[in-house]
Amino acid sequence: MKLRTYLIEDNAVIRENLLATLTELAAVEAIGTAETEHEAAAWLRSHNGNWDLAIVDLFLREGNGLNVLAALAQRAPHQKMVVLSNHATLEMRRRCESLGADAVFDKSTEIDALLDYCALQKARAERPH
Repeated sequence: MKLRTYLIEDNAVIRENLLATLTELAAVEAIGTAETEHEAAAWLRSHNGNWDLAIVDLFLREGNGLNVLAALAQRAPHQKMVVLSNHATLEMRRRCESLGADAVFDKSTEIDALLDYCALQKARAERPH
């Protein structure tokens, strides 16, 4: 089983490299991407039961990741939303978590932690209920 993952990232190079890394190392199935707040929130809402993980950057081409988190605060328990940002300060981590983020990772120093998080979510999904 792979984690059906939606990536919200406006930088094409980061998006492509991250998807390649996650697909290869973290058993992630990329099911879509978005570059804007509106596009991301609309897709995630309209595909409500069809995703397991959303990875959200805070600064987007239009809008921001905080509003995406707020828009998806009500979601199924198995659906996880994590933030991956260069601005993962303590204050920003708290703000993201208050808006419903399940975890926050720094792009420059915590990619391995994101990979570990994905592996953990995959293991949880595979456990018998």
